[in-house]
Amino acid sequence: MTLKKWFKLYRLQWVSGSVITLLFILLHLLALSPASPYGQVIKRFEGLAYDVRLKESLGWQQRSFLPIVIVDIDEQSLIDVGRFPWSRHVMARLQTQLANAGVAVVAYDVLFSEPELNPAMQVVDHLGGKKAEVVDTLQALAPDIDADIAFSKTLNETDTVLGMLFEHQEDILVGNLPAPIFASEVKPQELPIPDFAGHVANVKVLQLNSPGTGFINSAPDGDGFVRYSMLMIKHNEHAYPALALEAARLYTLADEVKIIAKPFGDGHSVQGIKLGTTLIPTDDYGRVAIPFRGPAFSFPYVSATEVLKGEIDAELFDQAIVFVGTSAVGHADLRTTPVGVQYPGVEVHANVLEGLVFPELLPSRPDWIDGAVVMLLLLLGIITSIILPTLGVFGMTLVALIITGGFIFFSFYAWVVWRLDFPQVAVLGLTITQTTVLGSLGFVKEHKERVQIKSIFDQYVPPAHIASMLEQPDQASMEGEKRVMTVLFADIREFTSISESLDAGRLKAYLNQYFSPITRIIFEYQGTIDKYVGDMVMAFWNAPLLVDEHPELAVKCAMQMQVQVDELQAQMKEQGFPPFAIGIGLNTGDMNVGDMGSEYRRAYTVLGDAVNLGSRLEGLTKFYGVGILISEMTFEHCHDIVFRPIDKVKVKGKNVAVTIYEPIALKNDITKAQMEELEAHNSAWKLYLSQCWQEALPAFTKLIELQPQRKVYHLFCERVREMQVNPPGENWDGSYTHKSK
Repeated sequence: MTLKKWFKLYRLQWVSGSVITLLFILLHLLALSPASPYGQVIKRFEGLAYDVRLKESLGWQQRSFLPIVIVDIDEQSLIDVGRFPWSRHVMARLQTQLANAGVAVVAYDVLFSEPELNPAMQVVDHLGGKKAEVVDTLQALAPDIDADIAFSKTLNETDTVLGMLFEHQEDILVGNLPAPIFASEVKPQELPIPDFAGHVANVKVLQLNSPGTGFINSAPDGDGFVRYSMLMIKHNEHAYPALALEAARLYTLADEVKIIAKPFGDGHSVQGIKLGTTLIPTDDYGRVAIPFRGPAFSFPYVSATEVLKGEIDAELFDQAIVFVGTSAVGHADLRTTPVGVQYPGVEVHANVLEGLVFPELLPSRPDWIDGAVVMLLLLLGIITSIILPTLGVFGMTLVALIITGGFIFFSFYAWVVWRLDFPQVAVLGLTITQTTVLGSLGFVKEHKERVQIKSIFDQYVPPAHIASMLEQPDQASMEGEKRVMTVLFADIREFTSISESLDAGRLKAYLNQYFSPITRIIFEYQGTIDKYVGDMVMAFWNAPLLVDEHPELAVKCAMQMQVQVDELQAQMKEQGFPPFAIGIGLNTGDMNVGDMGSEYRRAYTVLGDAVNLGSRLEGLTKFYGVGILISEMTFEHCHDIVFRPIDKVKVKGKNVAVTIYEPIALKNDITKAQMEELEAHNSAWKLYLSQCWQEALPAFTKLIELQPQRKVYHLFCERVREMQVNPPGENWDGSYTHKSK
């Protein structure tokens, strides 16, 4: 099949595949834009794929583990100590116990935004200026029993990070903010990090005595799942760190955290942060993917009440990083994450901290990945657009499964080994959509071809051919092409006289009784009916489907047609129809075949000189008095049939002589008498071609005595006598020129 024909055959699928490919490339690029509404939809699907990959890879990850412990203000702690928030005196005892246990860093996932009431000052307020001596005594005692002061004095016993919360409402301004810790060559207001107008921070006495402070805000995606963590937030033109980042700074003894920015369009985007000497890549908004260690409670949890009682495992807490938070359901500090929907928020911070200290644990999506995905989409789109339309349903499904499985395996491997976060939705969506759409188009095209094939060939092609073409419609091309084929013409002799003797109704019945069995025989021998013209039947072999040994099948078909005509004579006689005979001409050669005609009427037919010769041979059957004539081109391909050479002729309009033959019988069925006659005929024929007129004449005369009804012997006797009077000369090629069709 030529490239031009191949393109024409699958043009619709290729165009559709190209459009789908460009659409998915566009959708992938839109997903990169935060302003695109379509991108949010893609991101939601991407999030689901991210979750599946994350959960399934947990058991395959090889990772380092930090000594992180979560001191949990759980339900038992609330029962033992009382409802939360607890007195700062209790928090001071908790802080002291942790410091004495040798922890490296303590990070509080709780807020201390409101000052705790001092009992001494409450009494002073109650007295209202009465009993001055008592008031003086209480005011002197107040600092010693102030819970905030007591708690603040313990914050420096070890590196401690307090939590704070940022709000979008600008009228919420509670507590004191810490001093910014970030260094950056680009001003925070020029970076696309999240911007908040309000804050809820800690009371002044705690803030002044805390070594560090970080925000505890979470950053859920559009579907509510927490997959990423903000490392910095913008507020009042300053950038503030996350709780986990501040804890990592203290744990790694880094003096500052530097924001690494890069130009992006007319502004800048975040490339990463530098924690000490370690570069931690982030996305453009200063976020990192959370490297979940596992489902909830993958880190060791210790009840806060056990710590308060001094029931501490020294080995567990020694040089550990402790996060103090609550998993109690009533405090609603639970998050929806890829690894669980009731995931304690304090454990999210623990995961982020572990990733910041060991950056190799952080899933990353470098800038080049998006370009690689676009190139992959383009490559897959081209491959699937070309290959899928040529395959069946099974082949399409298999290719789609191979591509999908291969990409899933690759993205899974890249995630586990290199921690690369390859986008999956665009690639998988392209493969599935290409398979679905191109498969549907192929099905529609196949159905259309089936209908077309059936409508065109139903009355002209054997049922077995119809079934084969419906199974393999690509082999039944409607396009014009040149093939070596065999054509057959069959005509009723003296049909004009017969038609004049019958009225229209009886003529129709007469022809139907003839055409029905004749058509059945042609179908049985794998022929294709070209047309019926009056009493003439035209058929051909080797199209629309290829037929092996078509010349021999066509000759056997012609022989069976003559047998059928003989059997019809008795049936016709009973109905009062006149007897009839048919002449059949066959030729094999190059013919043009295809669906031809005008926009008003078309037909699947054959054209060419070889076709015309077949028609001429049918006309010569009456001249020679034989039922069937075939050309030498057909004769050369028939090995199971015995033939009698009839003549060497030049038909009207042709200068090349063609030897023509009459089939006698199948080799296995020929009788002794037929063989004797054939041998005598061949001898006479050779004498004729050798211009041995004296010997040829008695040879043909003897054949007339044996078979006086054969007209061909009488013709040759007359021709030999004529040749004796007017010899053709030495250059004679043995041919006889017919002047009429």
